[in-house]
Amino acid sequence: MSHTSEERTIALAGAFQATHLVQQVAHTGTMDTGDFEVCINSIFNIDPPTTAAVYGGVRGIHTGLKRLRTQLGSGSEPRDMEITRYIVAILYLERQLAKDPQMLQQITEGIEKARGQAQHFSQTHSNVIASLAGLYSDTISTLNPRIIVSGEQGYLSNPDNANKVRALLLAAMRSAVLWHQCGGGRWQLLCGRSRMVREAGGL
Repeated sequence: MSHTSEERTIALAGAFQATHLVQQVAHTGTMDTGDFEVCINSIFNIDPPTTAAVYGGVRGIHTGLKRLRTQLGSGSEPRDMEITRYIVAILYLERQLAKDPQMLQQITEGIEKARGQAQHFSQTHSNVIASLAGLYSDTISTLNPRIIVSGEQGYLSNPDNANKVRALLLAAMRSAVLWHQCGGGRWQLLCGRSRMVREAGGL
């Protein structure tokens, strides 16, 4: 099945939004709760009718689209190398994950377990976030190289913040999987950057 550049742009923007929130939590202890809800909801939205529907529509990844334009564009605003490091690591680890059917099954079962919790609480309830964070620790965090999150130790040592960071990294991985399903790969990042920046601007 063929996919469009717009779909790849949407998926990559989802990863940019999740890693942007990781950075916010790690450095400030706060984040945009609406963007957070979109990222967490995307983990549970595994059979959407469209790529944009993963994020509740294009509006849901407005922040991610802005980050994508900044990071991949040639404008005057400087690129954030911390975000770049997270994105490169996530896309690399996604390729490793794709070769490990046992871990993929473990993640699928873990998401279903968290979905059951979300039905009793909400998708962003602390219990659900803790469950998703534990799933990340038990699976993706065991792959190499591990993602090392930079930030203020005072914020990162807070258990709730640590859980949010890990859940957001799981959301970033979900977007990376979607990116590959939409035909994304190294070639698009190397040669299709300008087109994705234009797509992000249009969206």
